[in-house]
Amino acid sequence: MDKANEKEVVVAIVGAGPSGLSAAACLNRLGVANVVLEREDCSASLWRRRTYDRLKLHLAKQFCELPHMPFPSNSPTFVPRNQFVEYLDNYKSYFEIKPYYRRTIETTSYDDRIGKWRIVARNMGSGKQEVYVAEFLVVASGKNSEGVMPEQYACTDRQ
Repeated sequence: MDKANEKEVVVAIVGAGPSGLSAAACLNRLGVANVVLEREDCSASLWRRRTYDRLKLHLAKQFCELPHMPFPSNSPTFVPRNQFVEYLDNYKSYFEIKPYYRRTIETTSYDDRIGKWRIVARNMGSGKQEVYVAEFLVVASGKNSEGVMPEQYACTDRQ
C-alpha cells in the first residue's frame, strides 16, 4: 500500500469497550495522539447488544468507574445496564473519543527498522484497506473476543 495512505499516530487502540475508551481518555488528557479502531458499529457493543435488559454491574459502582470520571453521586450502588451504557457514552463525549467504527483488523506487525507498529484494517463500510502506523499498540478487544497471537511472538518451544 502507498505510504501516502498511511495514517501516523502515536498510539493505536484496538477496541472501543470500557478498556479501550479508558486508554483513549487517559491519552487524550495527556495530549497524546491516538486512534481507536472498533470492529462493531458502536462502542461497548457487548453492553449494548449482548446483555439482558435487567443486568446490573456485579460490583459496586466505585469499583467500576473508568479513570477520571466517577459515576454520578445519585447512581445506585449497583448500576443497571442502561445507566452504564449512558455513562460510557458520556465518558466518550467528555473525553472527545471518536472511534473509527466498522474496522476489522487484518494484520498487525512491528517494524524493527522504524520502531513502529503497522496496523492494517478493513473499513467495512467502504471495503477499503486502511493502514495505521503507531509507536504503541494497545489491544483492548475484550475478554470475550477470540485471541490471536502474532506469529513472531508465539512460543515455539516449551523450555
